[in-house]
Amino acid sequence: MYVSAGRPHLSSPRSEVAAGRGAVVTGNVVALGMVSLVTDVSSEMVTAVLPVYLVTGLGLTMLQFGFLDGLYSGVTVFLRLVGGHLADRFSARKRVAGVGYAMSAVAKLGLPLAGASVPGIGAVLAADRAGKGLRTAPRDALISLSSTPQAQGRAFGVHRALDTIGAFVGPLVAFVILAAVGTAYDAVFVVSFCVGLVGVAMLVLFVRDHRDPLDTDKVGWRDALRLLRDRPYRRLCVVAALLGLVSVSDAFVYLLLQHRLDLAPHRFPLLPLGTAGVYLVLAIPIGRLADRVGRRRVFLAGHVALLGVYVLVGGPVGGTVLLVAVLALHGVFYAATDGVLSAAAGARLPAAGRAGGLAVVQTGQATGRFASSMIFGALWTAWGPQAAIRVLAVALAVGVAVSMWALADRRTRVPDGG
Repeated sequence: MYVSAGRPHLSSPRSEVAAGRGAVVTGNVVALGMVSLVTDVSSEMVTAVLPVYLVTGLGLTMLQFGFLDGLYSGVTVFLRLVGGHLADRFSARKRVAGVGYAMSAVAKLGLPLAGASVPGIGAVLAADRAGKGLRTAPRDALISLSSTPQAQGRAFGVHRALDTIGAFVGPLVAFVILAAVGTAYDAVFVVSFCVGLVGVAMLVLFVRDHRDPLDTDKVGWRDALRLLRDRPYRRLCVVAALLGLVSVSDAFVYLLLQHRLDLAPHRFPLLPLGTAGVYLVLAIPIGRLADRVGRRRVFLAGHVALLGVYVLVGGPVGGTVLLVAVLALHGVFYAATDGVLSAAAGARLPAAGRAGGLAVVQTGQATGRFASSMIFGALWTAWGPQAAIRVLAVALAVGVAVSMWALADRRTRVPDGG
């Protein structure tokens, strides 16, 4: 697809491949994956302990936690658009991503300084997520531009697999630190900051930027909006936002499990390991499957797996069966949705506007998840956890059905598996 002064048109752009045409997964994708691996060790150390730190350590109510959790996800909303626009406008995807990585690393030091202040914690989390918002679209654009159109799913699968190794190691490191120092969460935050700086250094040293041709027109906000004239892309944006609205955050899934299984606080950081382990095993195979059978189909199937999570945590089954089944389905959900959504959108976007186009899709999804966390926190406070998750299960089932209808329109069929 290319963008002219009028409507966007589909095409087979030859300029989309940054490396050799025969390469399935390029070295630049692997380098970006290694940066994400190290950065995820840093971020997931904090993410793994944050719910129990806020709820058990600081005594926040579920309504307060829902607000902070929504802020943690939602503050990226508009900054994703800013990051994508700047990256495309100045053809500086690596630099914009680097600023985002650096912001997130430095923000980790703010958590011990904030102490028990809810506004202070909110400001620190906002800064951390602001960094993520800036870097996500430029990073995903670099992955997409470093891959052939036919191998988008595989490229994102490899990146997400490496990223998930970090997501697996991070909670484990947090568990080891807490086992050694008790509930001294500040130690986790300081180590997280140091690891984050290593990730920034790796980006600077090993990742190559993608430079647009000199005759490429500068991409502006209006060009990004013109992309929405492409019906399949527009529908994908709407579906991503709709399903984001009915997707409970990881933190609430793990808090629900802790509530059902009565887990000790120091064991809480181990819960994300189950999700990350399954995601790690399935990220590449599901990415390849998405390239073969259709990325949108796989994306919707991932939300069916999430529906299974809701049914299980809201049902009568308990014990080890509940724990294993929920974490396994949660991992399937991420393997089938995280990179697959970017692959589906990236295959339809022009090289010069790819970061901005991906930012629009991701912004819609992040907006939905921001609202979802606050709504679920309010439902938990008013009706309790079981009733709240059952309401979300019904909403998700309806959302999947509507999304299947929206994406099944034969007039919007995408030939590249998107």
